Amino acid sequence: MQLIKVMGAFILALAASVALAHAHLQKSVPANGATVDAAPASVVLTFSEPAKLTACWLQKGDGPKEKIAGLGTTAAREISVPVSQLQPGRYVLSWRAVGDDGHVVPGQIQFTVAAASKGAPQPAAH
Repeated sequence: MQLIKVMGAFILALAASVALAHAHLQKSVPANGATVDAAPASVVLTFSEPAKLTACWLQKGDGPKEKIAGLGTTAAREISVPVSQLQPGRYVLSWRAVGDDGHVVPGQIQFTVAAASKGAPQPAAH
């Protein structure tokens, strides 16, 4: 019985170490959940280990997902995803990445581009 417990603990520890070995997102610019005043020209994803994006999509609100082209072909810890002329609204950037270990890892972040400020109201002329 003791041997079964020891083997079970070993298998759990091994599974946990394998799960931690996959590339996972450490940070993004803009940050997940952030509201930005100006639309970014790109979204920068920083992974725990070199990774390569195999697919990437951008979705505004409830609109359709649009596939992003022009992704790099080499693995890197920091990947810049080009986005062009984002209008105010909520966006979801989703991807599939492959780490050095060959495992495919999906992910996503969401951010909001704020509406442009119209400036302070002008006093009425008398």
